[in-house]
Amino acid sequence: MALTGSPLIHEVGKRVLGRYLGTAGARDVELSPAMRTDGTGIDIRRIEGMTAVTAKVRVDYYFGHDQAKIANRDLTFYSTATASYALEAIADTATRAPGWVLTSLADQLLYYRIALPRPEAEIAALLESPDGVFFSELGVDRDELRIVPMRALRDWFERSNDRYTPRPVITGGRSAWYRIVPMAELDAAVPGVTVVGPIYSLLAVR
Repeated sequence: MALTGSPLIHEVGKRVLGRYLGTAGARDVELSPAMRTDGTGIDIRRIEGMTAVTAKVRVDYYFGHDQAKIANRDLTFYSTATASYALEAIADTATRAPGWVLTSLADQLLYYRIALPRPEAEIAALLESPDGVFFSELGVDRDELRIVPMRALRDWFERSNDRYTPRPVITGGRSAWYRIVPMAELDAAVPGVTVVGPIYSLLAVR
């Protein structure tokens, strides 16, 4: 069964990030299986130097700037750019289970913003394709990676999340609540945030 919605763009982001980390020098890059979780909130494992590093992936498609593409309802993953992080505070409204920002055991949050001007069905088909096809045909319009230390983020979020606007989000068939945090504020408050910038153009097969 082909993925759609948030699970689909999450897997696309994991695949892009996994390849990027490998080209950036990481070894033994391992992606978690699609739609499966062991409860740790870890999406990617890798070795950097002599150190094992784990990461949670958050893909945010509110990064578009072309108004014609933004208006095209077939382009699910191309929405108006915002200068905010969307952080999951409550994972399930029904059970009140805390969100990944509070529960993930990952060392880092890989916050990946992407504007992807393709219909979902095409993206789902590409996700099943070999790397050569996937990275040459995906056609990312623009993207940006930010790396946020998870422990420092959690410490700050526990103290500060009530100051920020909550937003309901349907993801994976469940209703969750996110807090929308201005990037400038989080980057100033959480030590160690790294703005890597665009990465897809480094990976695409020409």
